[in-house]
Amino acid sequence: MKSMSQTTGAGRTRKGGETKERIVDCALRKFRQYGYDGTTMRGIAEDAGVSLGNAYYYFKSKDHLITAYYRESHETHIEACEPILDGEKNLKKRLLGVLRTRVETSMPYHRFSMQLFKTAADPESPLSPFSDEQTEVRDLSVDIFRRVIDGSSTKVSGKLATELPMLLWTYQMGIILYWVHDRSQGCSQTYKLIDHSTDLVVRLIQLNRLPPMRPLVNRTLKLLADLKPLRTNGA
Repeated sequence: MKSMSQTTGAGRTRKGGETKERIVDCALRKFRQYGYDGTTMRGIAEDAGVSLGNAYYYFKSKDHLITAYYRESHETHIEACEPILDGEKNLKKRLLGVLRTRVETSMPYHRFSMQLFKTAADPESPLSPFSDEQTEVRDLSVDIFRRVIDGSSTKVSGKLATELPMLLWTYQMGIILYWVHDRSQGCSQTYKLIDHSTDLVVRLIQLNRLPPMRPLVNRTLKLLADLKPLRTNGA
């Protein structure tokens, strides 16, 4: 039987978790409505029904709330990808589905992403997806592409299998950058980019099975290994 102190402690933990979740939900809603620059910690606290001090207790700044946004975005994306990752074996369809779903689940934040990019593009910013502060979320995102490869009927082995998930994540980052600047109706140009480039990427992956292509692949992997500290800020 739990003591009264244990019960009280569990209640506080649950309440604290609910408060934190409410602050995140309000922050994400305001980010969608007013963008990063137009959202204040005071406004988030007021919407969440907590004091400003309480909001700062859970999140030291708006930057920390952006990390929560990154995680929420990842969780929404992976949930939407599960049917593809569980049911599809064709590599092209798996990769195409994951990339298109990344854009689809991010669309409510399109306006917000334009403002966020101004800060996240700074390599010294903790909001940069390549920063040390974002290592955990970045690793979770890279793992999606590891699942894309491991669950496909296309067999990839050796050094390429090790490096490919990070390469595909970097490829996705390029697509997201294009999407941030895409002003076409429904971001149709981004979807065209995904459709055409995915076909090219998959063909290149499949060429690795041809012996004459392996030296080129190894040369490319060596180049990427040398650049890895730059790509991941030393991670």
